[in-house]
Amino acid sequence: MTLEKITEGIRGRVGTRSPIPAIVKFDFGDDGVVRVDGKSTPTVVDNEDREADCTVKVIMDDFVQIAQGTINPQMAFMTGKLRVEGDVSLAMQLGAILK
Repeated sequence: MTLEKITEGIRGRVGTRSPIPAIVKFDFGDDGVVRVDGKSTPTVVDNEDREADCTVKVIMDDFVQIAQGTINPQMAFMTGKLRVEGDVSLAMQLGAILK
């Protein structure tokens, strides 16, 4: 899956009002980032690598599997496939964006 497809998928799920009133960034390393700015009205979903309240670092393939329900996000975190920087409590709410 490409960064553009992931961005569009998240944009479609989030719509104009993010269920998380914070800035969350998914960092795919060399493959780029997807940033969800839930503080903006309407919500902005883009590929800007700027500051975030919570950054989730994960390789793109693992992210896709987490979003599809193939990989359990808690297990991915515990095995080091997914790392969280910043407000960890926001990471616990990400199911609202990924489903």
